[in-house]
Amino acid sequence: MSSPWLVAFLGILQREVLRFVLQRERFFAALVRPLVWLFIFAAGFRSVLGVSIQPPYQTYVLYEVYITPGLVGMILLFAGMQSSLAMVYDREMGSMRVLLVSPLPRWYLLTARLLAAVLVAALQGYAFLAIAWFWEVRPPLLGYLAVFPAMLMGGLMLGALGLMLSSLIRQLENFAGVMNFVIFPMFFASSALYPLWRMRESSWLLWQICAVNPFTHAVELIRFALHVQLEPTSLLWTLAWTALFLGIAIWGYDPAKGFVASTGKGE
Repeated sequence: MSSPWLVAFLGILQREVLRFVLQRERFFAALVRPLVWLFIFAAGFRSVLGVSIQPPYQTYVLYEVYITPGLVGMILLFAGMQSSLAMVYDREMGSMRVLLVSPLPRWYLLTARLLAAVLVAALQGYAFLAIAWFWEVRPPLLGYLAVFPAMLMGGLMLGALGLMLSSLIRQLENFAGVMNFVIFPMFFASSALYPLWRMRESSWLLWQICAVNPFTHAVELIRFALHVQLEPTSLLWTLAWTALFLGIAIWGYDPAKGFVASTGKGE
């Protein structure tokens, strides 16, 4: 007989996959953003980042080392926010009650939903890497395997951030504004487009902000993993931020202490 823990997770995963499959525009929207950056915006950086590098290494350094890992992180970041937006919607519509009244622990249900959303986001990340292959972004073949746990770790951290925000925001209308307030500063104040050493040369304060930015460490994990390497500092930071965000989210959904206790919603 199957474990109820496994049955619950598979049910949540099936729901996330069906939602993703039935909402095809969600898949294309997730790819349009990074592809626009890869095909159009990144071309403008060719003379900035690759000016001293001769072909064919110029394209390799610019797109694969600098731009591509950041764009994979962008997919995970948007996917985490969209999943959290769905949580806010489900809470307002009352469907969260169906999930949270399960006899299984609340922390497990929230973590299972988070993991299911991250697995779906990882598929989007691989779809982007497959398209980027035709744009001469071709890391080692083992890198495509090594990047999966990196995407999983980074996605869990960014998804936990979104989950934390969903536990604190009371209205669906407010969440879209908060998404923009969180997404764009996190993306631009990170190593997604420029290496940290370049940030340090430009501004010491900006370098410090980038160094503690959770998104930076997700990007660095992906960047090193694509070349079958591990960045231990980013791994530790990612684990720490994930534990913090997820802990606050679980507290926020606690009916006796967190968001539910103060608003009466979600039960």
